[in-house]
Amino acid sequence: MDIKDLLLKNVMIMDLKATTKEAAIDEMVAKYAKEGIITDADLYRGDILKREAESTTGIGEGIAMPHAKDSAVTRATVLFAKSAAGVDFASLDGQPVNLFFMIAAPQGANNTHLAALAALSSLLIDPQLVTALKGAKTPDDVLRLFGDAQAAKEAKDQADEAAAAAKEAARNAAATPAARPFVVAVTACPTGIAHTYMAEAALKEQAEKMGVDIKVETNGSEGVKHKLTAQDIAQAAGVIIAADKKVDMPRFDGKPLLNRPVIDGIKKPEELISKAVAADAPIYHAAASSAPAAEEADQKSLWSRIYQDLMNGVSNMLPFVVGGGIIMALSFIFENVFGAKSMAFTFTNNLGNYAFSFLVPVLAAYIAVSIGDRPALMPGFVAGYMATIASASVVHAQNPAGFIGGLAAGFIAGWLIVGLKRLFAGMPHSLDGLKTILVYPVIGLALMGLIMFFVVNPIFAAINGALISFLENMGTGNAVLVGVILAAMMSIDMGGPFNKAAYTFAIGIYQASNFTDGRWMAAVMIGGMIPPLAIALASTFFPQKFTKTERNSGLSNYVLGLTFITEGAIPFAATDPLHVIGSSVIGSAIAGGLTQLFKVNVPAPHGGIVALALTDQKLGFIISLVVGAVIAGVILGLWRPVAKED
Repeated sequence: MDIKDLLLKNVMIMDLKATTKEAAIDEMVAKYAKEGIITDADLYRGDILKREAESTTGIGEGIAMPHAKDSAVTRATVLFAKSAAGVDFASLDGQPVNLFFMIAAPQGANNTHLAALAALSSLLIDPQLVTALKGAKTPDDVLRLFGDAQAAKEAKDQADEAAAAAKEAARNAAATPAARPFVVAVTACPTGIAHTYMAEAALKEQAEKMGVDIKVETNGSEGVKHKLTAQDIAQAAGVIIAADKKVDMPRFDGKPLLNRPVIDGIKKPEELISKAVAADAPIYHAAASSAPAAEEADQKSLWSRIYQDLMNGVSNMLPFVVGGGIIMALSFIFENVFGAKSMAFTFTNNLGNYAFSFLVPVLAAYIAVSIGDRPALMPGFVAGYMATIASASVVHAQNPAGFIGGLAAGFIAGWLIVGLKRLFAGMPHSLDGLKTILVYPVIGLALMGLIMFFVVNPIFAAINGALISFLENMGTGNAVLVGVILAAMMSIDMGGPFNKAAYTFAIGIYQASNFTDGRWMAAVMIGGMIPPLAIALASTFFPQKFTKTERNSGLSNYVLGLTFITEGAIPFAATDPLHVIGSSVIGSAIAGGLTQLFKVNVPAPHGGIVALALTDQKLGFIISLVVGAVIAGVILGLWRPVAKED
């Protein structure tokens, strides 16, 4: 696919009017919406802002490449915009941005589109092209410049590939090392659209200038390209990882390894290549740690690391929660219609229970994997299973360790494997295969079993029992207060740490009660339904407070809210956090308190309005939801300033 097929003349802005980062994004998104490239401006804008929150896409030298890949995009497109005055885009070099390339990739973008996007990204490291683009007067000038640059690059790439193949063959055949030094690299960014390929191009160009052979593996939207072989890695003097997401690391065991952000691959290729050639980097030991042993590795706070590990467990558990919860909700509907002995009920009810039986084991397993990598999977999974069923008769406890014990099991299993890796780091490399096949599984399982049986299960069974007893005997006033807090947490960050903490607590109590106590699930579920419903109501009854695009997006929030998809409110919250989050928290808190006042019990961990069929307090469910949504919607509608139309 030709790059010029992505650069459409009708979506170019040759004289960008915006003077701030937010205004520039809004102006480009509005152009996309006007030309029909995106169908939901709020969704696309929200994803653009979410990417900017991770790290600025102002890469320096007067260039910014904001990009998003989502379902709002109708076709892969690159919007070119030029600002004569320049815009403060929080670029890495602190300089204003004159050239913008806003990339819109559809959710199901094919490899042809992705390859073209990658090729365009790699062209932008050419300073001559950048200078020429700054002087372009018309869209035709832009297309001509890119056409010439693409043709030149394709010719050069063909010559480079032939030369690289010849050099690789010579290296493989030679009995002595090649005259030119050789290094390997991996580039990756979270979206895999732009920075991945710009870093690849920058590293290859700099290596050629320095007389260094390099092979770069890209982990982008197309998948892994130019995958490094074991022979490549063995022959390399050093390894460069320029990545902002996890890549396959154990294969680099024993090699000097630099671990840097992807932007360093674009901005500091000479430094990285020089260090890699000189082996001026820490030796990476896969067996010694679950994280790269490089001094440049990102040093996260203890809480950030714990949260990351916990979210790895929760995110892998959620499909079991959602799938099992909705199937079980349907089973109770079938029970009411067809009877408790019907196959429709027994099949769906058992299927939901099968999914639920994996909640704690999967949670523990993937917390462990986040800490100790793949060797921690099996010990974590078994430990999580033991937390759900095992030693109640042995430790004389009426309750298993349950969800809380499973959380502890995951962290313990992960750090146990990290400890074993360090303990056996001195084993001869010839025995490395035995570690993953024999040492870690056998010793890890044996130690984890002992820890669960004699420590975790007795302690957390007692804690779990005490917590359940406390909640069961809680007075109405205290229950209302807990409901207020849990529901408010669902709206504070709409899918972030507070939201997940509240949902995890409710799931834990629900699981510990053998899937019967859904009081807290009622507060959490209705609290999470309020934000999108509030936006839908406010955009309907206070239309002057929303742009036309926002009003169209607001309609979809009726469906998202009723199906308990809180994330539908994120695009609105990203652009107007004070008004959207503030009103949502108030409405959710009131709704959560009402669920406990009316003693609403929702025995399903997902489903939204579908769960109404499962509660014997249907009126209380409806009142709580309607009152909370209306209050939040009215507050938002009155509080939010009048919008400036698109």
